[in-house]
Amino acid sequence: MSPELAYRAVVLLLWALVAVHSWVCRGLFWDGASFLAIVLDTRTFHDFYPARAHIAWVTQAPVLLLIKAGVSDTRLLSIVYSATLFAVPTAIYQMALRRVRGDAVLLGVVLAIIAVVYLPTWFFIIGEFNTTYAAATLAMAILLTDRDFSRRGAAILLGLGALCLASYEAMVYLGPFLAIATLWSASRSRTTDGIARLLGWAAALAFLGGAVVAAGAVNEYWNHAYFTRVRLATFDFWQNLQFIVPLVGLGGLAIISILWPSWLKGRAPPIAIGVVAVVLASTPWFRQIFNPEAMLFPPAHYVARTGAGGVLLVLLTAMWVHSAWRGRLPRLLEILRQPVVGRRLVLAMSLLVLTATVPDLALTRLWVGYLDYFRGVVSSRTGLVSSSELPMGQWPQRLFAQDWTYPALSAIVRSAPDQGIIVAPKDYRSFPPFEPSCGTVPRLEGYRWR
Repeated sequence: MSPELAYRAVVLLLWALVAVHSWVCRGLFWDGASFLAIVLDTRTFHDFYPARAHIAWVTQAPVLLLIKAGVSDTRLLSIVYSATLFAVPTAIYQMALRRVRGDAVLLGVVLAIIAVVYLPTWFFIIGEFNTTYAAATLAMAILLTDRDFSRRGAAILLGLGALCLASYEAMVYLGPFLAIATLWSASRSRTTDGIARLLGWAAALAFLGGAVVAAGAVNEYWNHAYFTRVRLATFDFWQNLQFIVPLVGLGGLAIISILWPSWLKGRAPPIAIGVVAVVLASTPWFRQIFNPEAMLFPPAHYVARTGAGGVLLVLLTAMWVHSAWRGRLPRLLEILRQPVVGRRLVLAMSLLVLTATVPDLALTRLWVGYLDYFRGVVSSRTGLVSSSELPMGQWPQRLFAQDWTYPALSAIVRSAPDQGIIVAPKDYRSFPPFEPSCGTVPRLEGYRWR
């Protein structure tokens, strides 16, 4: 499969998914509903967490512009909010794919990042990590392909650095990594363009600044009850079938390739990836085949985000090694750089991206049913409705239920002010949510779901 064809096909697929997920308001999943309700209530940015403020500003700006223009349809606002949340990282990944499409190995790695890091964690699209990981990928794509270290490339790097300055805690390790890569690229290019170098140094400083901001946030919230629970769940990424299946498959293939590089010249690797793809595509039926608990679980996208960051760092390092190696090539790199092997790699990773959409769309279908059910309860009741009276712990509601955000989601999907608000019978004192506004009932005066 030619790199250009793979690039076009994957980009088209990603944007088709963005359109579908925006239309069904998937950005309202979990904290998304709470964040949108707060933005609608306050009519300003919801940047309660300064260490992630830059991503919040970018993703909330379109909704705020519509509010200022007088839009009060919460369904339209939910669609636009979802579209922005999905479109920002997807656009960045598209730029990365475009940058590396001339190098089959780099293209294969970026496709692997989309298949293993992005799609298996993007049900929790409200998470700032989605954009941070995309920005890190694009930064490396620019650094490894812009051999002249042009002003345009350096300017984009500076923009990414500014975005990542207040983005996500993963910048603790991604920041120094990107700063070093930026300085290495600038020195390697031997460019005489002083402005390009200045922009590059500023970008490196911004990446380091992102690491400092992230480290400060980690230190500040280290003993917070919620943050403690998050740390304890760092290695629970195995709960995410969409993440663990391709990760184990690619990990096994990588180990074999390192030990026996020559096997990459045969047909075994594509066949092995095909097996992984079949298993991944069948995950929506694991619940019926194996065990009721062996199911796709959207909250696991949130749990797997930390593990995904580690995988991203490994893959970005692999890209760097491939591009930077000079002199006598190791056998593995020598074989990978062969055109036939490179095209097979691109084909295999494109297949993995394609099959990753199967469980994603399966969950999207269930999400549509959940949102319809939730709206049905809200529109048929009045006053406060206790979630204990509803089957929120049963299949499939349990896949999407989060008690903190019941009131916010209820207020958003109401088509009349006298309709019900679902609340959880909790005081949130023993296990308080990270965001203090979670669990409270928004006003949303003048807004309606139409």
